[in-house]
Amino acid sequence: MAANNHQGNDEQQSHELPQVLILEPPPIVKFYGVEFLKNFELLKAWESPLPLDQFLSVHAASVKALLSPGRYPLNSNIFQLLPSLQLVITTSAGLNHIDLPECKRRGIDIANSGDVYSEDVADMGVGLLIDVLRKISAADRYVRKGLWDNKGDFPLASKLGSKRVGIVGLGSIGQEVAKRLQAFGCRILYNSRNKKPFVSYPYYSNVLELAADSDVLIICCGLTEQTRHMINKDVMLALGKEGVIINVGRGPIIDEKDLVQCLVQRELGGAGLDVFENEPHVPKELLTMDNVVLSPHRAVRTPETLAAMCELVKGNLEAFFSNKPLLSPVMNK
Repeated sequence: MAANNHQGNDEQQSHELPQVLILEPPPIVKFYGVEFLKNFELLKAWESPLPLDQFLSVHAASVKALLSPGRYPLNSNIFQLLPSLQLVITTSAGLNHIDLPECKRRGIDIANSGDVYSEDVADMGVGLLIDVLRKISAADRYVRKGLWDNKGDFPLASKLGSKRVGIVGLGSIGQEVAKRLQAFGCRILYNSRNKKPFVSYPYYSNVLELAADSDVLIICCGLTEQTRHMINKDVMLALGKEGVIINVGRGPIIDEKDLVQCLVQRELGGAGLDVFENEPHVPKELLTMDNVVLSPHRAVRTPETLAAMCELVKGNLEAFFSNKPLLSPVMNK
């Protein structure tokens, strides 16, 4: 009897915890488990035998918060099944998977990763650039294949200092990239939705003009309908045959077919890519190019940053259920 009472108390306590819906496990859950969310009742859709629409219908009246890893599309099809939803927390910086106008219409608040990822993504962007210019990965392969001994010296690489670097998107990530590259002696130019009054870098409202005045383009902006395929053949040709493109934003910002064509035809000097248009698919032409450095969308995957993301998610949930301001709100009003 005592055991039954204890079980009943556990069930009652579980139901008293604030409920958080998770459609699929975010990376922070895969790496750290759910211990950091022990003060919430987690509704894990992927563990349910029910089809998703039925699972959501079961919890429709009670779910007020949803945690998203940034891959599953959150649109009216999902929101109409969750009439009580008031908050979406995404563990991504990008918001292209969320129907923002629909959230605004329904009064759903949004919180994202804020600035948590900015330093790591900036590090990756600068790392890719150094790798492409100094041919580090290509030189590594040259040594490992025994070519240094058989064929002699490796070809010359390119200097980073004094390069004109055009940053596309001078948000928190773009600013961190600029800060790092200034220390290398690069000249920073930028394109953004609006001119930033707090920086002295030359501003370009047109990406094509930015490319024409740059040796390097680093893509740091988010994916929207306006930025999709913004980096196309015209931009690449303006950047020139020695130009380098680095992408730590989102894959579809670059027209990948144009990129492959320009690289194959040597109309572009090189590329460093952490993101791709149809992940995890990577165009086969890129796999054999020594002037291209590839990374499997890992810019934010460090234990320090994922641990910080756990704290931010927990803090946002605690703030929401305590009727306090969110820690990393997305302005969608």
